[in-house]
This record gives sequence, C-alpha cells and structure tokens, in this order.
Amino acid sequence: MGLIRYAIPFVLLLVGCINDPAEVARLQDAFDDELEVATGVQILWSDSARVRLILEAPVMYNYLTPADPRQEFPEGLIAYFLDELQDTTSTLVANDGVYRQRNQLITVRDSVVWESRDLQRLETEELNWDDSRQLIYTNKFVVLTQPDYIITGYGLESDPGFTNARVLQVDGRIPVSRPGN
Repeated sequence: MGLIRYAIPFVLLLVGCINDPAEVARLQDAFDDELEVATGVQILWSDSARVRLILEAPVMYNYLTPADPRQEFPEGLIAYFLDELQDTTSTLVANDGVYRQRNQLITVRDSVVWESRDLQRLETEELNWDDSRQLIYTNKFVVLTQPDYIITGYGLESDPGFTNARVLQVDGRIPVSRPGN
C-alpha cells in the first residue's frame, strides 16, 4: 500500500508533463530570437563618464538582426539633453522613433517638438540626427521659434547643440513682439 501511495502521484506527474506537439510548434513560431521587447524604458547615454542624454519610452523593440540592428520606439519617446552639470538643456518629444546602429542615425517622426532652455523651439514631422557627421537635419516643413523670430520653411540643418540652426528654404520670418517694446 505504501508503494502505491507514492506511485500514483509520480504517474500523475509524468502525465502532466506531456507536451502537445501543436502547442510546442505554435510557441516556437511565436518566438523571435532577433527581437527583444521592453516596456517602461529609460536609456542613459554618456560621454566621458557624464550622462548627456536620458531617453524614456513606453515601449522599445530591439531588433538584433545582423543586417539592420536597430531600436524602435513605436509608442513615442521623450529625450532630455544634459549639460556638464547634468542640467537639462533641451527636450525632444516625438510619437515614433528609430535608432539604426549600423549608420548611427536616429530618426524621430510624427509631431516632433524640440525645445531648449534658451527659448528656441522646433516643430516638424521628421527629424534626423546623424551622429557620425554630428548633424541634425530634415527636409520636411519646419517651424523654428526663436526669442525674436518665428521662421517657417522647408528643411533644416544644425549642429547637435542647435547653436547654428538654419532653415534651408525660408517661407516666412515673423518678428515676435515682446511686452514693453
């Protein structure tokens, strides 16, 4: 009787471990070893042991394909750019983004807004940052708001710090009136 008491649970354990081949095949098809998915993402980029950028996103897809390794942010992102003292110098918000590692190109799309602490603001539908050339650019329509002017047009090129931003094809330049002037 004692042996049967131990044998029955052991047999039930073996029966419970039998895998349905169709279920195993379905799980293998769903598994993608070239894609990682993360939620509630915060990425820190540093240079010379100082954090220069904090990127936050609700979802990130990390594609590990050797031909095109990249990170995609399909539900939007916000980036905080920091100075040497770790103070935020500007922010960037977009509804979609992708970082392509092979060519060091970051592209953000859909309601892109960049704002600096020195009262500059850029609005466009797409913005690219070529890290290897240290160039920010777009060929889309832009609205560049500066302390004294609002400039509209097509295309923009700038250094990463936005100290030399220029609209390539200016459509309009509107002076901003200030109180007391």
